[in-house]
Amino acid sequence: MGRRLLLSTHVHYSSRRKLSMKTTTVGIIGAGAIGQAFAKQLVNAGMNVILSNSRGPESLSDVVEGLGRGARAGTAQQAAEADIVFVSTNWDKTEAALSGITWNGRILIDATNPVLLPGYKLAELGGKNSSQVVTQWAPGARVVKAFNTLLAGVLAQDPAQAGGRRVVFISGDDADAKAEVKALAGQLGFASIDLGNLEIGGTLQQFPGGPLPAVNLVQLA
Repeated sequence: MGRRLLLSTHVHYSSRRKLSMKTTTVGIIGAGAIGQAFAKQLVNAGMNVILSNSRGPESLSDVVEGLGRGARAGTAQQAAEADIVFVSTNWDKTEAALSGITWNGRILIDATNPVLLPGYKLAELGGKNSSQVVTQWAPGARVVKAFNTLLAGVLAQDPAQAGGRRVVFISGDDADAKAEVKALAGQLGFASIDLGNLEIGGTLQQFPGGPLPAVNLVQLA
């Protein structure tokens, strides 16, 4: 955990060309350490955030006050109305958190990991990886796996590191949705590596089991 590598520009990164953003508001379902770290990056980049959890908006008043201008609390349904939605719930609560939402093609960034506590055991996934399961739980969403491999404390840090940019891994089955998430990552100051579709990339990114969680890469300029 916490490995840190520097990669030269000889490696091809999908974020090298500038991508335009189409949204200014991101909804977050799950306001734990990862959700709050991602919200911090969004607010720092001048974007709007709707933060939600299972306990209701009132429980997040201190969190949104700490995040500052651009952040507000809402229900999961309200967060899911954003064009881009970020889910970072505990695995055993993810299906319920996503149920009842009509997605209509909106982008769902899957930052979950199929960990069962205590013991950090891999959940039963029926022969699929976790992002493929999330796709089944959120029919109509365009699922992109991203931001799940960085520890919360690392994700919260300035993406500008050692003369370069911290890397996030991205995978998904919809090319336009991936392009939008790459653009979002770039807006926040991250570089990104496209790992392909969910079958391949989602498996590489999955914790436990995949080789990429907690790998901390920096793209050198």
